[in-house]
Amino acid sequence: MVTFSHTIFYVKDIENIIAFYEKAFGIKAKFVHDSGLYAELNTGGTTLAFADEELGADNLPEGYFPLERDKTHSCEIVFTVPDVQKAYDEALLAGAIAIVPPKHKPWGQIVAYVKDPSGVLIEIASLMASE
Repeated sequence: MVTFSHTIFYVKDIENIIAFYEKAFGIKAKFVHDSGLYAELNTGGTTLAFADEELGADNLPEGYFPLERDKTHSCEIVFTVPDVQKAYDEALLAGAIAIVPPKHKPWGQIVAYVKDPSGVLIEIASLMASE
């Protein structure tokens, strides 16, 4: 059986990104390597991790496209929360980049979008009505 275990984003400043997620969403670090080049957040069953762009260059010698703060990429992470507006406001206070304020979707969900300081797109969403 295949298990989805990690999502890793290559970023410029691991320490800053971990501090952002702790402040914005209350998510604590699960593991931070002594080198400061890799860290994981305690997000439950699937690990959200960050690796330094230096590791990206080493792991992918053919090259890769680093995140850019001024561009929105075609991938997002989603956090479900009980109060989308509150989580959105707290993320902005912690340094998130506002993309789309909370909106009601036709299927009953409330969603908002921000980017973390490195440019990772984050959807902040309420649970689906059937959940």
